[in-house]
Amino acid sequence: MSIKRFLLYVCYLLIVISCKDNKKVIKQTEVTFKKEGELTIIKSDSTTVHLNIEIADTDYDTQTGLMYRNSMADTQAMLFVFENEQPRSFYMKNTRIPLDIIFIGENKKIVSFQKNAQPFDETSLPSNTPAKYVLEVNAGLADKWQLEVGDTIIYTK
Repeated sequence: MSIKRFLLYVCYLLIVISCKDNKKVIKQTEVTFKKEGELTIIKSDSTTVHLNIEIADTDYDTQTGLMYRNSMADTQAMLFVFENEQPRSFYMKNTRIPLDIIFIGENKKIVSFQKNAQPFDETSLPSNTPAKYVLEVNAGLADKWQLEVGDTIIYTK
């Protein structure tokens, strides 16, 4: 082996070793709540629940939803707004907090629920009926607030 070839081999080994030791650690930035509107749920007995909401109405927002969040206050929620009413299905991929998923029709009335959706579960959680809006709140709140199919929402941006 020539000296030149030997030096090239040594340089190659040094590069490989230094690359292995120089591992980049990517720290994920925590995603925090950003109030974009307010939502009121009007129950059949006329009592109300008031929430601050983030609105997911772009492809990116609706695909990401509440992923990568560590927590959410009980007075906060995410409202997904879709262009049309059709059967919907959600899952909890990369979602760290348990949620109640509330499906809402075009007429802004609750049509169905998926309660206590578990973190990181990729099982399909269908609306079982057409929905135009989907409201995600902390797990247990739909029962605590005694929400029912037919309750109405109103929201403003």
